Amino acid sequence: MADDEHFREFVETRYMDLLRVAYHLTGSAQDAEDLVQAALVKVMRRWRRIDDPMAYLRRVMINQHISIWRRHRLHEVVTAVLPDRSARDMTEAVAERHALYEAMRALAPRTRAVIVLRYVVDLPEAEVAATLGCSLGSVKSRASRGLARLRLALSSDALPSTQSPTSADPAPTGTTTMTGVTR
Repeated sequence: MADDEHFREFVETRYMDLLRVAYHLTGSAQDAEDLVQAALVKVMRRWRRIDDPMAYLRRVMINQHISIWRRHRLHEVVTAVLPDRSARDMTEAVAERHALYEAMRALAPRTRAVIVLRYVVDLPEAEVAATLGCSLGSVKSRASRGLARLRLALSSDALPSTQSPTSADPAPTGTTTMTGVTR
């Protein structure tokens, strides 16, 4: 009975932290809640044997998310009617956050897990490596590559949509164009 009470207290105090990690992994509030609930159900059975519940739960959530991603990544639903879209708040902060979540969603699940654990949860690299069961070098390289991909994705989103790189006039100064105008 004491274990049940200890588990309940843990969930009450750390639920929002777990939800935040799950949200960054999934990019969806509903999927994050489902992920946390599934992880808690799995962990509840083993509660007495867990030394570090937060690390264990993070690992369970990452494994569960990767498993779901693998099952559903190739499924496409073709419909004649486009789904309803919610009205997006057009403030700059929301637009930036949305761009970041889209860029995060494009990362591979293990790379996303490294980015979330390292920079959102703010775990040291060694603890991220221990949580994911990989080497410290793997964490460093995944973090480096993941951040580079995020920077690239976010910088390409920053280009104005009306100006494309090919819209600039390729004729250098001092040459004659096809219209006979010297620049």
